Amino acid sequence: MSFSDLSITRRYSLGEDIPPGIGNSTDQLAQPTSSAKTGIANMEFSDVSKKDDGVEAGGPPSYQDYTGGGSSLPLTDEAQPKWRVWKNLLVICVAFLFNFTAFQSLQNLQSSLNYDEGLGVASLSVIYASLIVSCIFVPPILIGKLGCKWTLVISIFWYSVFTAGNFYASWYTLMPFSVFVGLGAAPLWTAKSKYVTTSGMRYADMVGETQEDIITLFFGIFFMIFQSGQIWGNLISSLVLDRGNVTSLNLTNDEIAEICGARNCPDSTGALQPPTTSTVNLLVGIYLGCGLLAVLILVVFLDKLKVDGEQKKPGLGLLVATLKHLKDDKRQMLLIPITIYSGLEQAYVSGDYTKSFISCALGIEWIGYVMICYGVCDAFFSFLLGRLIKFTGRLPLFLTGAAAHLAMIVTMLNWRPNPDQLVVFFVLAACWGLGDAVWQLEINALYGYLFRKNQEAGFSNYRLWESLGFVVAFAYSNFLCTFVKLWILLAVLILGMIGYGIVEYDEKRNPEEADTKM
Repeated sequence: MSFSDLSITRRYSLGEDIPPGIGNSTDQLAQPTSSAKTGIANMEFSDVSKKDDGVEAGGPPSYQDYTGGGSSLPLTDEAQPKWRVWKNLLVICVAFLFNFTAFQSLQNLQSSLNYDEGLGVASLSVIYASLIVSCIFVPPILIGKLGCKWTLVISIFWYSVFTAGNFYASWYTLMPFSVFVGLGAAPLWTAKSKYVTTSGMRYADMVGETQEDIITLFFGIFFMIFQSGQIWGNLISSLVLDRGNVTSLNLTNDEIAEICGARNCPDSTGALQPPTTSTVNLLVGIYLGCGLLAVLILVVFLDKLKVDGEQKKPGLGLLVATLKHLKDDKRQMLLIPITIYSGLEQAYVSGDYTKSFISCALGIEWIGYVMICYGVCDAFFSFLLGRLIKFTGRLPLFLTGAAAHLAMIVTMLNWRPNPDQLVVFFVLAACWGLGDAVWQLEINALYGYLFRKNQEAGFSNYRLWESLGFVVAFAYSNFLCTFVKLWILLAVLILGMIGYGIVEYDEKRNPEEADTKM
């Protein structure tokens, strides 16, 4: 699962007026390269708590050694090490890689492993329903109390609990654990987005690049590494399931063509045969180890992120800010359809394409191999697009993503899966990965750029509407045939691109609006 996408970000000092008399902040405002100019003020990476570091709010940002205990002297802007920014970025990337190597692969298998009574997709729907509630109330409280680092640690731990629940998958284990994952997912992605965005803005100040370019670059690196989890997780699943001698029903190609693909309905499993219990336990055990390793990496290697002078909204305050942002900013209203589509398309590829096309026509052991292709393309294009945006701008990339998914939706509606046409399964997955890379990278970067003076409410809306897309897709998965789901995707994609086009046109016509809109 890509909680890709990403992500709510709590509001922090972002080029706002700084009261005179606090440190040398007023002097900084007069400098073209100041932290206030680049939208970052008084940010610090530290491994000591705010209470113990001895740095007053408004003081210069600093990096401190993990074992420094707050005794290290703050470094000047010129002396701040760039490698520290890259180190923390890579630590987050690697931790997410291990965690979602396990979780994304289990998500891809849920509709096939736990298809009895729709348990698998029902658990996924519960995760995202819980996430909607969590994204409003939990992140401000958890991040406010624990900070970004320990929020990441605790949230990722709950993913390992869900993984462990798959040892004894039932309504009594997966349902409550799904709730815990959903409640932990919102603060996880909130803390990650805040950390990556703040790091990007700080680094932009260091190297003299624009915030938009560096933030997009950092998100591109993150999603390249993050999406590569599809490769390793699905490789593990395919090797383990092949080892388990999974068998398939002996159906003819004509029979498969009639019941798989767009014609597949909830009451048809095609060639799907579940693996043995021992095989499932081996697979889940490997994934559990990956999740716990992610927790350990964050605990040992990640520095704490601190933003001085930040005002933390309580859950109710964030809810009010989210709704007010939705009401007052027409750009947010226009971006709702494409944001919902981001959730719908991720749910489709992990819950429906894997079941209706791959496992139905080829067998469950092929899900991993095909989704490796999806992960490779998703990771590659995430990195490539992060580098290309400074040369092409956003619009060509959005059009590329829309064209890729439009072509794949039309193909899936008309193609009848045939095991002899194996390459088509991989091509469909590869092109879907290209489109997903666009939505995860560019929609996140677009929200961060357009609403950079109101990020808390902006990213809260992002997570709210993307999560709604997940919930709706997984909720109707057990009741609708695949061709209906594809038509829904097509309609929402077209509507979403129309809304995005209007936003892009208005932003080009009034380029200062993104800087002044509050």
